[in-house]
This record gives sequence, structure tokens and C-alpha cells, in this order.
Amino acid sequence: MNNYEQILKNARHTLSIEHQAIGLLSELLDEDFAKAVLAIFNAKGRVIITGVGKSAIIAQKIVATLNSTGTPAVFMHAADAIHGDLGTILDDDIVLCLSNSGSTPEIKVLIPLIRSRKNTIIAMTSNKESFLARQADALIWAYAEKEACPHNLAPTTSTTVQLVLGDALALALLDLRGFSKEDFAKYHPGGALGKRMFLRVSDLIALHEKPQVSEDAPIKEVIVEISKKRLGVTAVTQEAKITGIITDGDIRRMLENNEVLTGLTAKSIMSSNPKTIHCEAMATQALEILETYSITQLLAVDDQNNYAGVLHLHDLIKEGIL
Repeated sequence: MNNYEQILKNARHTLSIEHQAIGLLSELLDEDFAKAVLAIFNAKGRVIITGVGKSAIIAQKIVATLNSTGTPAVFMHAADAIHGDLGTILDDDIVLCLSNSGSTPEIKVLIPLIRSRKNTIIAMTSNKESFLARQADALIWAYAEKEACPHNLAPTTSTTVQLVLGDALALALLDLRGFSKEDFAKYHPGGALGKRMFLRVSDLIALHEKPQVSEDAPIKEVIVEISKKRLGVTAVTQEAKITGIITDGDIRRMLENNEVLTGLTAKSIMSSNPKTIHCEAMATQALEILETYSITQLLAVDDQNNYAGVLHLHDLIKEGIL
């Protein structure tokens, strides 16, 4: 067997073990899982998630997922908690503690301290008979028969199981809260979905200068304006109102059709009544217009129907709208 075959064999073995562990989870979910979800849902405070070692890393990921799906969560390292960070926990908070064995020294010190504060404790552990499981108000059974590690030592299957159960917990809460894609966008304003929900034309036209010429501007001035503003287009305006548009394509066609340019003005080659959009319209509306008319630039106007700027297709692509 060559090196490639051995590597793939080992990788498939790892995936097989973890796949089996995940598949078993749905059969092991019981009323305690639902109890844990409802306890978090009905809590007045936050979810404080804690753990040690690799479980602490998984805890941080669960915190991130909960926060992004509408459930306030804070990470607290179990070792730091007993050295000052216990103050992270407020009276109305619920504590979710991750520990594969459920009996690490840090957990044995931390849990009694939390119980003395009368905070609800949810355990996520593989060992239902562990110290953590016995002390908890609710148990999420993160059963992992064996690690994928050939020595059954490195946390692999156990952390995968914790990660998957964290997702199940977060999405069960998402469903209870009726958390919509609009809500998700509010928590992810920098993501593609958030931008699609909130980004306006005014946000994009502010990135550029406003190319514009008057109707009687000579062709040289038009070419310079298009080149200088680097948008491949210029608006033609009279007293701030848009009367036409000239694109670099219009310039090329003019050069092909006219040997003599003397006397030609912006009005001579402009397209009248160009497509426009209000500057406070959503960027997605602008995209619909661009796609409908197979154009790459769109002129924006304000409340007085005055010229406000240019939106370019590339702006939408850059922001992930397209």
C-alpha cells in the first residue's frame, strides 16, 4: 500500500467513526435536551458557556452560533472562572458546561461555586454518571463511544459530537424564537445577506465622484470627464436635473460614425431619458434594474429628482450583492 492509499484509509476511518457517532445522537436525544432548550429560551439572562481544553474551544464556537441566531451567549473558561472570572455570571444567567469526562479538576471546583449562586446548570458530557452530570439541572448527553484517535486519547469524536449538539441547540432555539432571515441579517450586517437586506444605493454612490457635463459641453470635455471619474459613464445635466447619459460605448460609436468632431456636443450623442433610481432605494432594487435592461451603470436621483451619483454593477459585485 502506497502512502496515498494509507492516508486515505486513515482519513476514511476517522470520518466513519465520527459519522457513526453523529448518527447515534438523534436516537439518544431525550426530554432532557428539550428541557435544556426551554430553560435557555425562558431565561431572563444570558447563556454562559464554559469548558476546559478542547471543550473550551467548542464552547467558543457554540457561543458564536448562539449570538448570531438570537440567543445572547458569553464564553467563560472554566480555569479562569475559579481565578476571578466567576463574576462573568449574573443572577439570571444559565450556565452550559462542556466536559467529555465530566469530572476534570476544574469542573469539580467550578460547579459547586455556580450551584451556590443558584444559577441553572446544563451539562454537556459523554458520561451520564459523572460529577458534572449529577450536579446539573439538565443533561445534554454528548455520547462518544470512542475517539477517532487510534490511541483513543486525542479529543476528536467527542468534540465533534459537542459541536453538532451545539448546532442542534442553537437551531432549536432559533425555531422557538421565530428567528427570520431578516433577523439574521441584522446580526450579520457585514455579510452578503445583511448587505442585501440593508445596503442602499446612497451607500454605493458615495464611493465615487459624480461625473457630469452640461448639454453643450464639447466632446473633448465629455471624454475627459468619463476618463477622469473612471466609471465609464457621465450624466448630462441641466440645472442639476438629468437630461441624458453618455457611456464609453457612446464615445466609441461616435468616433466610428464621425470623421469630424468639431461642433459635436454632449447633447449630440447622449441617450435621453436614461434609467434612474432613487438614492435611498435598496441596492437589490438597483440590481434588478441593471439585470432587466442589461446595463452596467445606473444614475441615482434624490428627493428633488436632482442628480445624485452613479451606481456601477462592479459596486454590487464587490459588496457581494450579485
